[in-house]
Amino acid sequence: MDPVSLTEDQLEALAWVSVDYFLKEVNHRNGLIRDKTQDGAPASIAAVGMALATAPLAVERGGAPRIFMARRTLNRLRFFWNSPQGPEPDATGYKGFYYHFLDMESGRRVWNCELSTVDSAFLLAGVLTVATYFDQDTAEEQEIRTLGDALYRRADWRWAQNGGATVTHGWKPESGFLPYRWEGYDEALLLYVLGLGSPTYPLPEESYAAWASTYEWKKIYDWELLYSGPLFTHQLSHLWIDFRGIQDAFMRGHGLDYFENSRRATYVHQQYAIRNPMEFEGYGPFCWGLTASDGPGWTCRVVNGIERRFFDYIARGAPYGPDDGTIAPWAVVASLPFAPEIVLPTIQHFDHLDLGMLRPYGFKATFNPTFPVEEDRRGWVSPWHFGIDQGPIVLTIANYQNGMLWNVMRRCPYLVTGLRRAGFSNGWL
Repeated sequence: MDPVSLTEDQLEALAWVSVDYFLKEVNHRNGLIRDKTQDGAPASIAAVGMALATAPLAVERGGAPRIFMARRTLNRLRFFWNSPQGPEPDATGYKGFYYHFLDMESGRRVWNCELSTVDSAFLLAGVLTVATYFDQDTAEEQEIRTLGDALYRRADWRWAQNGGATVTHGWKPESGFLPYRWEGYDEALLLYVLGLGSPTYPLPEESYAAWASTYEWKKIYDWELLYSGPLFTHQLSHLWIDFRGIQDAFMRGHGLDYFENSRRATYVHQQYAIRNPMEFEGYGPFCWGLTASDGPGWTCRVVNGIERRFFDYIARGAPYGPDDGTIAPWAVVASLPFAPEIVLPTIQHFDHLDLGMLRPYGFKATFNPTFPVEEDRRGWVSPWHFGIDQGPIVLTIANYQNGMLWNVMRRCPYLVTGLRRAGFSNGWL
């Protein structure tokens, strides 16, 4: 299968149908984005951050007039700035951070969920995107910059350390800080860069060293790399930060950068599927991609004489698992800048499987060919689309095509400061 069989027009079409999620699964009054398409689903603050980050794309690609996108952006920023911040259990946020899930109408906390530091980081990355991009001297764009700056400055990163060296996963008004911390390589790379760049409550430089001290360097198959199992951990920070050619102390010591590391992780996932040690249906050179995703459910089934355990939403990973045969097309698309030579033909294969590439919202979130579904050769297919899956598709395609979001964020002084305080140098820095 030839990688060039997927045309630029098809890739562009996938981006446009995927971004449609943010235009339709939205409360237009407050700008909140629904977590997933399931009826009654609340808003996800990470999805809002990704929706904000698509604003420059919509303007530059001619999808919407600049003044229209500026007004939509301003509506969102005003909501977050004016929403209740405090220790009350039904607030929207506290200490400049926000609850993971919010009611679509009131914008207040739902499900007794946590004040999430990493989801707040994705939200604030979107805020900084629009504050950097909307640089014209109009009243709307000036207010975008003012509010964006204020929202970022309000986050108290030192509080989120709870007296430790690293940052906690979050906090609940009923029970205080969660017992988990951001340690070991994962999607929190962006969180630490943003925390280090703060002009008001910055993380100390030692916090980054403490986070990196728990890294695991491994040799898997033919590749040496900084290990993390699920694909999304190698992708989400890269939506905003162009890691090509810049290195922190860890990467200097190993003679590569985080971009090359993600390329190797992408190849590990493909090679794992080729080897297919658990003999799942469909796995191969053009069917791979394990990540945090929806699944068939917590159940056991005997399939072709083998007892299989299946999972619901869980962080699947390669090569050490967990794995139940569930593949996430969006996670393959999100590796496009790292390894287009294997990603493009895989996208084409998913299209041949009729997974909805060019239908409303694009690819279904996940599918599992091993989980039998009567009269469906694809096996189980997720009925939902998720906002945090849609964002990486749109933003990754833009970065692959012309580095659009990377170029915006290179101009963000807070991001540059955070990278430098983390010890990054060389390249565009």
